[in-house]
Amino acid sequence: MGVKIIKIANEIAASEISLGCMRIWSMGLKDASKLIDTALEEGINFFDHADIYGSGKSEELFGDVLKEVGIEREKIYIQTKCGIRRGLYDFSKSHILESVDASLKRLKTDYIDVLLLHRPDTLVEPEEVAEAFSILHSTGKVRNFGVSNHNPMQIELLSKYVNQPIMINQLQLSLAHTGMIDAGLHVNMRVDGSIDRDGSILDYCRLKNITIQAWSPFQSTFDGVFLDNPKFEMLNKKIDEFAKKYNVPKEAIPIAWILRHPARIQPIVGTTNVNRLKEICRASDVNLTREDWYELYRAAGNEIP
Repeated sequence: MGVKIIKIANEIAASEISLGCMRIWSMGLKDASKLIDTALEEGINFFDHADIYGSGKSEELFGDVLKEVGIEREKIYIQTKCGIRRGLYDFSKSHILESVDASLKRLKTDYIDVLLLHRPDTLVEPEEVAEAFSILHSTGKVRNFGVSNHNPMQIELLSKYVNQPIMINQLQLSLAHTGMIDAGLHVNMRVDGSIDRDGSILDYCRLKNITIQAWSPFQSTFDGVFLDNPKFEMLNKKIDEFAKKYNVPKEAIPIAWILRHPARIQPIVGTTNVNRLKEICRASDVNLTREDWYELYRAAGNEIP
C-alpha cells in the first residue's frame, strides 16, 4: 500500500513517516542513493536534516543524491534545522541567515521546505528571529517554519513576533519515552507520571494546529533502543504479539503506535538499512485499536491510573 499521506499543520501533504538523515553522512553515494530511492518507492516524500548532522556532510551527501537519483525537487520536502553551535545555541538573525545559506549550498537546492529552530536559545531575541524568517520567506529561500524541542511558552514568545506560522515541533517520543502522554493521564495525582515537564505540549500543539514530529521513535529514555532489548522484555513480547496479529515486521509496531494517536504525529525514522526501512514503512498498513494502543503503553511499564 505504501506510506500514507497526512497534512502537516493542515497545509503540507507529506508522508506520515519521514526519513531522518542524521546518519547518512557515513554512507557512500551508492548506498545513500539506494536508501533514499527506497524511501521514495515506499511513499516517503519528507526528509529531515540539520546543519550539524555529520558537520554538514549529511546535507552535502543528500544534495549529491538528488542529482544521482534524478529526483524532481518539487516532489519531495526537505526540512533542515539550525541554531546549535559548539557549546551554545544561537537564534541570532545573522546565524540563522548564514546557516540557511550554507545548508542551501550543501543541499544543492534553491529553497528549503521547512526550517526548524533546533533547540531553545535562552538568549533568543524574537525580534531577530522574526526579521530572519521574513527575509528567508520573502526571498523564497524557506517556505515554512517550525521549531524543535520547544515548550508552549517558548513557541508563544516566538509567535508574538514572527509573521509566519509555527507549523512543526519536533519532540522525542517513543513507546519507552512517553512523558508528554503520561502527564495527561495522571492529572491531579501525586505520582511521578503526573509531573508535567513539557507544559502540556501535546495538547498545546493539537490546539494550535502544530504537527508534532517524533524523533528517536525506537529509543528509550535511558537504556538505548528498546527493540530486542532484554531490559524491555514485556514490551518486546507484546510487540511480537501484535506483529503476528497484523502480519507485519516487529519494526512496524512501535511506529504504528505513534501513528495511531489522533494528533497525527509524524515519526522521524533514522535507519540507514534499506530492509529495515521497508519493514518500518509497513506501519502504514496497521491501524491499532484503542485496546491495542493501551496494551502496548502498559507493556512499556506505564501504569493506568
